[in-house]
Amino acid sequence: MAVLVTGGAGYIGSHMVLALRDAGEQVIVLDDLSTGSRELVPEDVTFFKGDVADETLVCNIIKEHGVNAVAHFAARIVVPDSIADPLGYYRANTTKTAALVAATIAGGVRHFIFSSTAAVYGEPAVVPVPEDLPQAPINPYGRSKLMSELMLADAAAAHELSYVVLRYFNVAGADPMGRAGQSTPNATHLIKAACQTSLGLRPYLEVFGTDYPTPDGSCLRDYIQVSDLVDAHMAALSHLRSGGRSLTLNCGYGRGYSVLEVIDAVKRISGCDFEVRYSGRRAGDPAVIVARADRIRKEFGWKPRHDALDTMVSQALAWESRQSSPVGTWAEGRRLQREKLAEVA
Repeated sequence: MAVLVTGGAGYIGSHMVLALRDAGEQVIVLDDLSTGSRELVPEDVTFFKGDVADETLVCNIIKEHGVNAVAHFAARIVVPDSIADPLGYYRANTTKTAALVAATIAGGVRHFIFSSTAAVYGEPAVVPVPEDLPQAPINPYGRSKLMSELMLADAAAAHELSYVVLRYFNVAGADPMGRAGQSTPNATHLIKAACQTSLGLRPYLEVFGTDYPTPDGSCLRDYIQVSDLVDAHMAALSHLRSGGRSLTLNCGYGRGYSVLEVIDAVKRISGCDFEVRYSGRRAGDPAVIVARADRIRKEFGWKPRHDALDTMVSQALAWESRQSSPVGTWAEGRRLQREKLAEVA
């Protein structure tokens, strides 16, 4: 029996593919490559380039490969983009998820893992944020994911489907073995952007807002390392296969770091004092979002293995260096990028 991973050529999805493959599972990847990279999918993993909303394609994949579980990562995830293009986000994140769930049910698949987000909480009245806090998203991205959660719950109640919704906080880092990392072009993830700036891949790093009600005025976020997050998905798969009930769980560590603290960590670990520019607040950004993360530990016995900020930054730096330098070292990558910038200048 196989696991279908949608968005398996993307950042988190590719790490899930590696974890499943390492566990001896048969893995099928479906990705339209709009933001993913085909190179992140191992050659021995079956890959389909296509749309998750193509119900005929999904049903054929399920039938031909004996799929018994779906892990759904494919989505659009950039908050400012969702404000500029709300209908595009509802189409990509809600309408297409509905089509995928319909094909999943039609194909007789009974287990579904859904990649959701802390953005469903909006500006939370309680921090750390518990799963049962009323959801009040403040941007179309969060609303599109919440709509998908509600739709999935309704579909599961009407059909023989069990699911786990995992609400991610801020995902960071890379595979400790260097096999995968954040490869999305022009990604907005803070740690990736700061690491790229330290390598000379970006001329400066922009900080949006320094007047938030936080200790240093910048936004505060709960960062979770990507392999730890994937461990939570593997635990969710085991839970569902053993007959476990449907669940909605936070994925975070229960502590936060500010934007400025993250930048300081990248500068210290990289040894590069890069330029930082300060701008006004960005629409749709909550001031503080930190998970209450005890429920996932209780339900799954989940224990983080890479939960230090320095670890996440070091992994991201190593990944960015390998992407930018054929030599594969951070120092060499930085030297080569400086030479390229000098040539352009």
